[in-house]
Amino acid sequence: MASIDQLRQEVDALKNKIRDARKAAADTTLNEMVAGIDTIARIQMRTRRTLRGHLAKIYAMHWAGDSRHLVSASQDGKLIVWDSYSTNKVHAIPLRSSWVMTCAYAPSGSFVASGGLDNICSIYGLKTREGNVKVTRELNGHTGYLSCCRFMDDHQIISSSGDTTCTLWDIESGAAKTTFEGHSGDVMSLSLSPDQRTFLSGACDASCKLWDIRDGMCKNTFVGHESDINAVNFFPNGNAFATGSDDATCRLFDIRADQELALYSHDNIICGITSVDFSKSGRLMCAGYDDFTCNVWDVLKAERAGVLAGHDNRVSCLGVTTDGLAVTTGSWDSFLKVWN
Repeated sequence: MASIDQLRQEVDALKNKIRDARKAAADTTLNEMVAGIDTIARIQMRTRRTLRGHLAKIYAMHWAGDSRHLVSASQDGKLIVWDSYSTNKVHAIPLRSSWVMTCAYAPSGSFVASGGLDNICSIYGLKTREGNVKVTRELNGHTGYLSCCRFMDDHQIISSSGDTTCTLWDIESGAAKTTFEGHSGDVMSLSLSPDQRTFLSGACDASCKLWDIRDGMCKNTFVGHESDINAVNFFPNGNAFATGSDDATCRLFDIRADQELALYSHDNIICGITSVDFSKSGRLMCAGYDDFTCNVWDVLKAERAGVLAGHDNRVSCLGVTTDGLAVTTGSWDSFLKVWN
């Protein structure tokens, strides 16, 4: 047993070394660097569209690359593809399992995916000859629920799971190409980098990991949160990312500086965060909360710039369009709202 204790001490010593090296590299703070920048005027967004059609809690939504269409997943057992301009439903896809937790839109607009407590990532082709939507592939390999999935392209998708792993799949063959192992708790969220070479995962072990898709290795682990990380999202330039946690805070981490830059919290925010996303410039960050609101944060100043209030239940998901002109929130009240 002595060897185990020795190894534990060695690990602690190495962790302290890393922490000291990070401190030594931190020659300034974000707060000091942005002291001369003006504070943003109060952000007041209005609900421009309300998408009605789901009959139960909405758990996930994802914008298409055209900034017009979006897909949403609800525990009424439906995946709905919406036209956000007209609020029409383009497709209503019945799911084999209604216990859905995530959905994703392929960059090409040809496919959507979903998954949940069935442990399967299901891919649906939207552009079939017959005009109907059908399952093109079921990716089966996770031993826990599917918490998040994101397409790289029409041929590859990455999924995260309650089995503590993430997996890169080949959609054509249905085979798992790479399994990313390292978390010690359920992986709740993932985010692909803009260059698609790396991705982030946030988990219930309160850490966020940066993975290299090419060699399947974990390149860095970011700690600081005191509870489960429910959401993670890359900054638009790919050099930083935001996390949202059950500890009622959002945090900004810089990958090059290898540390936390800012913490977004307020005395009267005591509930968890379900989702985070940045504005196109990265100056604003939207975060969905369990208290039915979406807070808009000034990323540089770490101050609250606005509140989107309009849902009657937990805001479970949100997303900013590719063109940056709107943000959509989805809620357990069964509605999606498009704001700008």
